[in-house]
Amino acid sequence: MHTTKLTARAAKRLPSIIVRRVSFDEVAVAKADRKWQRRWNSAVVEPPPAGGHLPSIATSEILRTTRDGALRTPGLTFSDEDASGSSSTIIGGRETRKMNVYQAVRDAMSIALSKDDSAVVFGEDVAFGGVFRCTMGLSEEFGRERVFNTPLTEQGIAGFGIGMALMGHTAIAEIQFADYIYPAFDQLVNEAAKIRYRSGGQYNVGGLTIRTPTMSVGHGGLYHSQSPEGFFMGASGLKLVIPRSPIQAKGLLLRSIRDPNPVIFMEPKILYRSAVEQVPVDDYELPLGKAEVLVPGSDLTVLTWGTPVYHCETALHMLNSPSPALEGVIPKSLRSAKVELIDLRSILPWDVETITESVKRTGRLVIVHEAGMTAGVGAEIAAEVQKRCFLKLNAPVKRVTGWDTPVALQYEKFHIPDAIRVLDAMVETLQY
Repeated sequence: MHTTKLTARAAKRLPSIIVRRVSFDEVAVAKADRKWQRRWNSAVVEPPPAGGHLPSIATSEILRTTRDGALRTPGLTFSDEDASGSSSTIIGGRETRKMNVYQAVRDAMSIALSKDDSAVVFGEDVAFGGVFRCTMGLSEEFGRERVFNTPLTEQGIAGFGIGMALMGHTAIAEIQFADYIYPAFDQLVNEAAKIRYRSGGQYNVGGLTIRTPTMSVGHGGLYHSQSPEGFFMGASGLKLVIPRSPIQAKGLLLRSIRDPNPVIFMEPKILYRSAVEQVPVDDYELPLGKAEVLVPGSDLTVLTWGTPVYHCETALHMLNSPSPALEGVIPKSLRSAKVELIDLRSILPWDVETITESVKRTGRLVIVHEAGMTAGVGAEIAAEVQKRCFLKLNAPVKRVTGWDTPVALQYEKFHIPDAIRVLDAMVETLQY
């Protein structure tokens, strides 16, 4: 009974309590709304772009997305140029076309096939375009006698290419994934690399080019995301090339096909569709064995190749303009550091002169690659740089690599050297 009376008494007071609370809330909301309006009117807040403010592969400043920029790519030479020709005059009549990497690779092979009657393209499934569509339409354009499928045997593909090159053909072979190049290792290292030497120069297989997709895709795991370039570092007689973009892929591939040495041409598979540039439609080449300085600097050298070029570019932006979450771990004194970013491009032979000249100026070197650290390409470069630049070094050479484990079936992102790991290495090296 007592409880009922209290409940009734509270019930009588309830409407006034509700009215007063609603009135108070309305006043608070009105004040907050006026305050927000004043703030909005004083400065319009723009939402961040969908991809964030940091560069991605699609928005990279390294990619040449204009006709003029593409035609002025450093080292680019057109096949119809003469030694005395004016480059500005020649550039004036050139055309470019928007391409991704696989389209640029396809364009290079089409030019090679059309200009060289002895050239052939072969590999697993290339007749219908290949798994990445790099040979799309080539068999219809040039015939099944020149663009044809092979049995599923990497050792046989390499051996067949060696035989064709020995007979004077231009052999362009595809190993469907770099992860499966190991069965062909004997043919490439024991035969292709040594034939000129063992014959005293009487025979060679300079007409052999092995194309193969390489590096991680984010979910390829242990059999589709490997970076085996380091295994060929000791194979004297071979050349090894890894492009970073469509312009680079076309020019370097055409140079590789015409080089008088056997070349292994590794194409980063994640870039096949994500990297897009304006690519010259004419026949042109880029030099082998020559690195390219992408971003000049004086405080630190960052050396890389393939897909990690873009991770390093992102890391440079994070260092110079850190987000609020990173401001506490990046000293202000380092945010104005001028970092030199270099794309190695040719892994074998690698450009010793460009790298050592840069390190002598900066005094510091960070090497980034997706393959594991132990006996990787970075180990050879670090050893040579230490020998040639010892008295100029202000910090130990730092390597940022994949882990010495098989590529993970899950969480592959944590296996590869992403922008955060590169940023951490740069900060540590600059602070040493």
